[in-house]
Amino acid sequence: MGHPDHANAAAVAAQSLKEMMGRHEALFAETGRYCGIAELALKNGDPLRYESFNTRLRSLVVGARETSKKISASPGVREVGESVVALFTPEGDSIALSTGIVIHVHTLSRFIKWMLAHDYELDPGIAPGDVFANNDPFVSDVHQADLMTVTPLFWEGELVGWAGAVCHEIEIGGIVGGANMGTTAERFGNGLTVTAEKIGQNDTVRKDYYLRAEYNLRTPIFWILDQKAMVSACLDVREKVWELIRDNGIEYYRQATRELIEEGRRGHLERVKAMTVPGRYRVPAFNAHMLKGRAGVPPFCEDLMGVIPLEITISPDGMMKVSLDGIGPQTMTPYNATVAALEGVLFVALTQFMDYDGKVNDGAYYGLDIDVPSGTWGNPDSPLVSIGGVWSLIMPTAGAWMRAMSRAFLARGYKEEVFVGAVTTPLIEGGGLNAHGQRFGGQMLDGAAQGSGARGIMDGIDCGYVGWNPESDSGNLETWEQYLPILYLGSRMVRDQFGYGKFRGGVTHSPLFKVHRTPVFSFITSVHSDRVFDNAGLCGGYPAPTAKYTHTVLDSDVVAKAQARQPLPHVEGDPNAPEVARLLEGEYRLDKGFGYHSLKDGDVFQFFYNSGGGYGDVIERDPALVKADLDKEVLSPGVAERVFGVAAALDAAADEYVVDEARTRELRAGLRARRRARAVPVAEWYAKTRERVAAKAVDPLVAGMYRDSMRMSVRFGESFRGFWDLDSGFSF
Repeated sequence: MGHPDHANAAAVAAQSLKEMMGRHEALFAETGRYCGIAELALKNGDPLRYESFNTRLRSLVVGARETSKKISASPGVREVGESVVALFTPEGDSIALSTGIVIHVHTLSRFIKWMLAHDYELDPGIAPGDVFANNDPFVSDVHQADLMTVTPLFWEGELVGWAGAVCHEIEIGGIVGGANMGTTAERFGNGLTVTAEKIGQNDTVRKDYYLRAEYNLRTPIFWILDQKAMVSACLDVREKVWELIRDNGIEYYRQATRELIEEGRRGHLERVKAMTVPGRYRVPAFNAHMLKGRAGVPPFCEDLMGVIPLEITISPDGMMKVSLDGIGPQTMTPYNATVAALEGVLFVALTQFMDYDGKVNDGAYYGLDIDVPSGTWGNPDSPLVSIGGVWSLIMPTAGAWMRAMSRAFLARGYKEEVFVGAVTTPLIEGGGLNAHGQRFGGQMLDGAAQGSGARGIMDGIDCGYVGWNPESDSGNLETWEQYLPILYLGSRMVRDQFGYGKFRGGVTHSPLFKVHRTPVFSFITSVHSDRVFDNAGLCGGYPAPTAKYTHTVLDSDVVAKAQARQPLPHVEGDPNAPEVARLLEGEYRLDKGFGYHSLKDGDVFQFFYNSGGGYGDVIERDPALVKADLDKEVLSPGVAERVFGVAAALDAAADEYVVDEARTRELRAGLRARRRARAVPVAEWYAKTRERVAAKAVDPLVAGMYRDSMRMSVRFGESFRGFWDLDSGFSF
């Protein structure tokens, strides 16, 4: 038969891909079905063949990802699985996706559709063996660290699909080393940007593309090897698709891939109908960032606080409308996002929550209607704004969506499906000079496994969850020591820092390290929030702390202490007298919230990752679970008493805690009595709070937050004024 890509290559279909995309969008708008498909003829006619076909599609993308991970030497891909591979229709709808960072499956789809909408068939052209790349969020991406690659799949001259892959880059040549540019207020500091470029032909990436990486990145080897890995994955998918077409015929392939997407849409709607109660669900989230006067931040950046008034409306037919009407305006700070990023984070939440049966594809996306008003931080009207702090916005959004859906599950009785959800995931990233005098930069991804929110029937996941990668993994710590100038002194579970509840949030961990053999390591602590909880509990559960702090000891004597075999810090210990300050000599510093640090060999630094909120009333927690947490040293006896109402004492001989059941009953009775004493009727609370609101007696940041949302959304303003019974002209 010859090479399937090049046979009859001149025979181009009369209908362009752009026209095909438009026709299919019109069919969906007219019929409500993908490509207007009314009957799943192939599935109904021969279900075994159809399921076998789907299994092969799924296995080919999973296999391509696993193989490509071995090609890449990037710690982000190899250690923590920061990649994904997917297969798409000619017009860019996802058919099958691998495991990994599935947030980027729909961003890949948008990338393909963007190229078709911008007439790439004509210029620069789409031919067999072409390689296209993008990491521009305003084309389709979360941020510049997510480098994506697609290649067209031709069969006898006809473009029959696309293979796509994404790798998360741990260094992108931005204003600071790493992946999240949390100090830049404009696009120009976000790092090396590839805007929907044709970077190769004949299955080969151009030399000048790699030269650009070498001359613009601190650690270009990771970008280059990831790029090779993505091309390899796409070619692997292409070979397997050719085999599939040879075995089944091109007509079967065309029809089956479209039926799979329509089946995915129908399956998603059926799950929504079965698992939720129709109605409106409103769950807000908040974020705040203290930027004014901070080192490394442009002088015009102001402190800001924002509300995310997420609203979900579930129809009886299973359709779900997600509205972010009421979010604030785009800003001259790092804290903006794109619609692609918000769609992506909702897609990854769907794959964890509802569409996890191996058939998830863009069919699920066709069951959603997402509204993000233009000109807001979630849909900027200028591509020149910075999205360096995007994760600090979209993760609270995802967490609010998960809590809203959990309420919908609970209303239907699916308590076991409840998941308090994702939170922001702070990380360390930076650059400088290594022991050999070479420039380096990178992201410390041991934070790719933090604590999750609680579940409706059990505690959250300990040190094993981040919302952006369902296959969460912190990797081998020795790997981070290899490419960053650090030497771990400890990476232990953190005590007390999770959301309290009948079921608690997952325990997180805390890296404590010596800066090692470098004259300068400048880094930021990114992707967290200041002054407000950016997560929440559910059904009485408490939020987890997310306003972070760090411990630093400059010019420490840690080496001398080690040589003398004296005690070294490994954990925080008592937060009021941390081990780093108690055991080491040097200049101790406590920093809160966002931080830009410039350290050198011998300095010691401790950071804290996040956890999620709790579920249920704290005084309903089983004392046996409290005892287990005390034994694991993730809970202090004081918090056990004050919060959970559980009295326990350490039996030194047995090396375990023993619960005093009688005292526990007394403590819990006392907690209930204090609650009753503090409680006031809702009418009384409302009247007092309304007076405060009417007098505008709120923190200036809070006033600014509401003022911005009222300015951006008429509906938000009317709702706020209506709830508090305020004059129609009221504003902060």
